[in-house]
Formats: sequence, C-alpha cells, structure tokens
Amino acid sequence: MSFYPQLVLDTLKHVVHPGKGQDIVTLGMVADDIRIEGKRISFSLLFDRANDPLVAPIKKACVQAIETYIGEGVEIEGNIYVKVKPRQVKKEAPILSGVKNIVAVASGKGGVGKSTVASNLAVALALQGYKVGLLDADIFGPSMPKMFGTEEARPMLEKVDGRDRILPVEKHGVKLLSIGYFVNPDDALVWRGAMATNALKQLIGDAIWGDLDYLMIDMPPGTSDIHLTIVQTLALTGAVVVSTPQEVALADARKGISMFQGKQIDVPVLGLVENMAWFTPAELPDNKYYIFGEGGCKRLAETLDVPLLGQIPIVQSIREGGDDGLPSALQPDTLTGMAFAQLAEAVVAAVEKRNTQLPPTKIVQITKK
Repeated sequence: MSFYPQLVLDTLKHVVHPGKGQDIVTLGMVADDIRIEGKRISFSLLFDRANDPLVAPIKKACVQAIETYIGEGVEIEGNIYVKVKPRQVKKEAPILSGVKNIVAVASGKGGVGKSTVASNLAVALALQGYKVGLLDADIFGPSMPKMFGTEEARPMLEKVDGRDRILPVEKHGVKLLSIGYFVNPDDALVWRGAMATNALKQLIGDAIWGDLDYLMIDMPPGTSDIHLTIVQTLALTGAVVVSTPQEVALADARKGISMFQGKQIDVPVLGLVENMAWFTPAELPDNKYYIFGEGGCKRLAETLDVPLLGQIPIVQSIREGGDDGLPSALQPDTLTGMAFAQLAEAVVAAVEKRNTQLPPTKIVQITKK
C-alpha cells in the first residue's frame, strides 16, 4: 500500500481535540511537514505551548488513528513531534490614525491667554467647516471645561475590542477632552510628574477621537514633562506659540520656540500669535491702546524667521465669553470673532504650507546613555 500526505491528513481528521470539540486538522494543529519514507510516516503537531497537558493524549490518539485507518504495518510510533505555534502579534492601528493634523498651542509663560486662543481657534476652525478636536493638556490647570461651559459634563465610556474607550464631550462643533472632566474642579491636583503624564497618555490613547482635520492641544505654559510626553507620544504637525507684546513675555516665547525647534524635538513652528496686542474699548471700536507695547511679536517673528499668524486685541467680550462658556469666535461678525476667523485661516494656510514643504514629524525617541 502506498501512502501520501493527503491520506495522513484525512486520517488525522478522526482525532478530536478534547477541549475544543473539533478535529486537529480543522484547528490547524497539523504542521505542513508530513514526510513519508516507505512505511515511515512523520509529522509535527502545533501547540500553543510545549508543556500543554494534552500533548501526550493527542499524540497517542494520532498513533491509534493512523494504525486503525492506514494499517498496523506503518511506522509512526516516535515519529510525531511537537512544535510551538508562533505567537500572533496583533498590530494595533497607529495612535490617532484618523487625525490629519495635530497642532500644539503653546506659550513660554502663563497669563498670556494661550487657552483663550486655543479654544477660540478650535471654534473658528469648526465654524469654517473643519472637523476639530481640542485636548486640554494643561493637567494641573485645566480650563477648557469652563471656557466651553461644560464643567458638569462627564465623558461616556464605550467598549471597543474588549476595553473601555473615552468618548469626548462635544460643544460648539468641537470634540473636547480635559482632566477637568474627571476631577473635582475645587480640588487642587497634587500629582507627581509620572501621574500627570500617565493621565495625559490616557486622554490621548484611550479616547475615541474619530476622523479629525485638526486636533488642537492646549499645552501647559513653559516647558515641562508634559511637553516631553506629548512629543514622545504624538507626531505633531506643528506648534503655534502665543505671547503678549511685552518684553518679559517675548523672552519666554523665544524659549518656547527654541524648545520646539531644538534638534532633539524638531517640531515645526507654524507661527506666533500676538494676544492682547492692543486694547479697544467697546464704545471706541476704532481706537487702539498699546498697553503692553506695540509690535513686539512682529519683531520677534521677523528675528526668528517665523510667521506672525495673527494679532488678537484685548476686548471685554473675550473675557466674558471665556467666563460664560461662549468663546468669542462664535460671533464671527464681531471684532474679536473676525480676528479669530482670520487666525484660523492663517493657521490652515501655515499647516498646508508645512505639509507641502516638510516631511511628516517623527515621534521623539529619548534614549538613555
């Protein structure tokens, strides 16, 4: 009688896995290495681990099946080997794979209105038809829940692939996430750096952001662990740096720009935004009072060869809008609404230019020597 591999496979279909209730061929446990040399038949069985307690009984069942269905003269005893199945490594989709552009809104120091600019810029982009998300990365001083009037909101959870994912809050056409949604607003966060960065990573990686044209990130002021975590976690399209015209703020803005442009970080700076550029009273809309100096950001932009994306005046309605959860950009026909609309257009143009002229930003890899 002549033997052939298919005969062996057909025979092994009579061997049923005790725990799974299917035959070992259907389960893919028979390796593609069946060899026939005269009456000698050899092959390998695939198991998840070498010490599987079913190895011996399944090997014995295979011997019995071959001797029963092929013939007692066949040489099979001792010729069945065990191999461990190669582990299937599940490839996860890249983080934020549905987001086209990730823009950090940063400042060298606090108090320059960075969060105000970030919130109004996000709303202005949404009003212009873009899909926008806004991540409040200022872990120790989250302000977006207040600025969007969503202090009472609590993000919902949705089960995806067996794990809980966070659904961002939506307001004014913008998807929002902030640590402020998960803590008591009256309590101070007293966290070590590792706790803060882990919380931020959860807001980024565990959220269902979906498809976005722009994800704006409201960065904390200065330079810190949070900034490093962001550039190690996300490939930023670019950074927008906010400053006021006064010299002390400009000195810190220069440091912020230097951080992003440093060789190790290497994130393109899309441009500068001059906030509180001048004061315009509501009753005198044509008057400009340069409280913090005139043209400071313009001069810094020229010195550092980065664009000046926009100038935002001090107007009482901007403060009121932030306190009331109604960003000024929601009123595009007002002085401030127009300023933020123009800023959004300038940021879009800067992003398009950056994407045309420069390769994608790489996630920062920090290695210890």
